[in-house]
Amino acid sequence: MKKNWWKESIVYQIYPKSFNDSNGDGIGDIRGIIEKLDYLKELGVNVLWISPMLESPQDDNGYDISDYRRIYKDYGTMQDYEELLFQAHERGIKVLMDLVVNHTSDEHQWFLESKKSKDNPYRDYYIWKNPVNGKEPNNWGGVFGGSAWEYDNETQMYYLHLFSKKQPDLNWENEKVRQEVYDMMKFWCDKGIDGFRMDVISMISKDQAFPDGEVKSGLYGDFGPYSVHGPRVHEFLQEMNREVLSKYDIMTVGETSGVTIEEAQKYAGEESGELNMVFQFEHVEDASPHAEFGKWTTDRYDFKAFKKTMIKWQEELQGKAWNSLFLGNHDQPRSVSRFGNDNPAYRETSAKMLATCLHMMQGTPYVYQGEELGMTNAYFNKLEDYKDIESIQYYTELTDAGLMEPDYMMKCLMLRSRDNARTPMQWDDSEKAGFTDGEPWIKINPNCKEINAASQLDDLDSIFHYYQKLIALRKEKDIIVYGEFEPLCREDDQIFAYMRKLDEERLLTVCNFSEQSAEFEVPAESEGSRCLITNLDRKVFKGKIVLKPYEAFVLYK
Repeated sequence: MKKNWWKESIVYQIYPKSFNDSNGDGIGDIRGIIEKLDYLKELGVNVLWISPMLESPQDDNGYDISDYRRIYKDYGTMQDYEELLFQAHERGIKVLMDLVVNHTSDEHQWFLESKKSKDNPYRDYYIWKNPVNGKEPNNWGGVFGGSAWEYDNETQMYYLHLFSKKQPDLNWENEKVRQEVYDMMKFWCDKGIDGFRMDVISMISKDQAFPDGEVKSGLYGDFGPYSVHGPRVHEFLQEMNREVLSKYDIMTVGETSGVTIEEAQKYAGEESGELNMVFQFEHVEDASPHAEFGKWTTDRYDFKAFKKTMIKWQEELQGKAWNSLFLGNHDQPRSVSRFGNDNPAYRETSAKMLATCLHMMQGTPYVYQGEELGMTNAYFNKLEDYKDIESIQYYTELTDAGLMEPDYMMKCLMLRSRDNARTPMQWDDSEKAGFTDGEPWIKINPNCKEINAASQLDDLDSIFHYYQKLIALRKEKDIIVYGEFEPLCREDDQIFAYMRKLDEERLLTVCNFSEQSAEFEVPAESEGSRCLITNLDRKVFKGKIVLKPYEAFVLYK
């Protein structure tokens, strides 16, 4: 297997709006990130993926970009961004930019021109269609609810927006659009960025017939078969690689919801000529038979299904493509609330267990801000506390249509809303959690009194220091990065265990995902190993052992 710096890295995702506010306006900013670079260096991460910081009306918190070459004014200036790059690089930390090129903001100059007339030079930068029988061109629904088409009175046509109506989709069939994107990417690479996380990059190619989609639940048809992994997506990414990516030593990760093993190998195969790795979401997408409305359910995840999916991606990409390892991000609930147990009795041990399970696998691990502290869901119980466009629009759509009772939908939001991950970073136990001196843009989780960075930095047994040890182990031992993966206890209802092998070395990881004790037989080939890390005070690591609730350990030989 080829060795690469991005395989050996540990990535930390920053959601800039909620990370650290340096000027008291209640919104995180670039200078706030610079202030915390020493904290990140102490943690041990060596790559930062920062969610979009470019000019935007903030309809979808920056994923609606109105100028690809300007920094969003509330985050700072280009000079601030250049200072961030310099200061991060001084500390041995690389910086990934969030590349959002499936769509722009409807306030982008290209779209403002495109709307003016049917013969405007920018008209074909976006996807415009005539009405069909006086209605939308097809029945597709948008990711955030409602139709995926918006009518424009000026030219009496519809434009496509797979997300918000303020996020019109770019027309990648137009070569001029592609060249604009590649020129913009070169602009940032020449600034010194170290790579791109590519937002919904699997959606850039659409079936040009634009057929109706199947209506599975809710009110609209599914655009997935016609807009995800579309007919020319690999052609476009190979062109991007030739034009831009291959000319720089950078890291690339594509967000590819719904990706299969076979597609992942096309996107990120060792020899594919496209990307370094992809985010697949199979392990965080519920397969509950009761989840009639996708993510909007109160059902708890199915551990055995989760384990089966994690093992599948480890086994089937092995030697063929590279995994991205994550349990949480800005679009997911907090991982300890979802896959662990955020009850105070188990929060710390389950947060450490989840980190152990993830970081010892093959792939590049991602730490979402606050995950290293065991930050939990906010569980907002009032609709007015939510800021997320997806949460608000689905609440309105599903309750107005009588498909879901308001009380039940609120419970779904408390468990599944993206805002759970977007509450401000908890730096200390003060009223504003050390995030801001002003009024925060979104409510702070009141448990900042108990869960915060200041208290954990002082506590050598904290979740922060546990993450620090895991990250240090990964840098120290090649087997954690490059060792073969071999699952154990596939059918066990509580235990997730696997072996890593590299030449004569062996690494055994064992995790109890339940709040009951569980039995595990240590394989003979691991007897005599030394324990590298454990989240409980365990002394015996041989023969048949009983793991306490959420216990995890790693043995090395």
